[in-house]
Amino acid sequence: MSLRPMMRNDRASAMLGMVVEHDAPGESRVSMTVRDDMLNGFAITHGGLVFTLADTAFAIACNEDERVTVAGGADITFLKSTTAGQTLTATAVRRARSGRTGLYDIRVTDETGDLVAEVRGRSITTDRRPPGTSETPANPARATSAIRATSAQPAVPAAEDAQMTEDVRAAGCDDATSAVRATSTIRATSARLAVPAAEDAQITETARSADRRPPCDPDHQRSAALPTTEVSR
Repeated sequence: MSLRPMMRNDRASAMLGMVVEHDAPGESRVSMTVRDDMLNGFAITHGGLVFTLADTAFAIACNEDERVTVAGGADITFLKSTTAGQTLTATAVRRARSGRTGLYDIRVTDETGDLVAEVRGRSITTDRRPPGTSETPANPARATSAIRATSAQPAVPAAEDAQMTEDVRAAGCDDATSAVRATSTIRATSARLAVPAAEDAQITETARSADRRPPCDPDHQRSAALPTTEVSR
């Protein structure tokens, strides 16, 4: 059968000679022939390697979509010992899956069908993607909303942008920092208020004729742009 990229890149499983016999969402079956170098000091299969076989079957079963799913924990019970020359088979099945967590049972049997070990694994699904695949936002809906919100902001035409820069200079902004601050204020105000062209021209003319004060700030510029009314006493 064709191996998924996750297993093609699994050097540990390949080193131990594991063979993927079945791979489907929520279930898998993996076999391994016990070698002499897999035995412990008592000439029986090392328990860690029995668990490694079960863990590989668990990994295949719980990685059911494009997100990386890892083990959050697992418990193993050893029921029978084996030795070199025997074939062990781990069969994993999903018992439950909710949100980011899942519960899987893995049975390890020998070539006669006798139960060698049982494992219960708990999975956690992450937002990561397997190496070599393109990254996508963890929450595509949220990212799309942010893009739409940004696109909804009114764009300042080039001609209007140039006019606002000229207005800033006319208001007495000699230093670059004050000019940038004042320009940002004008843009924010223009984005919120749709000022008619005739009224905008009148405000601009009034701002140019207003008294220029050396320390230019956005608050002064806005007050200077408003025509004053003489009140009779």
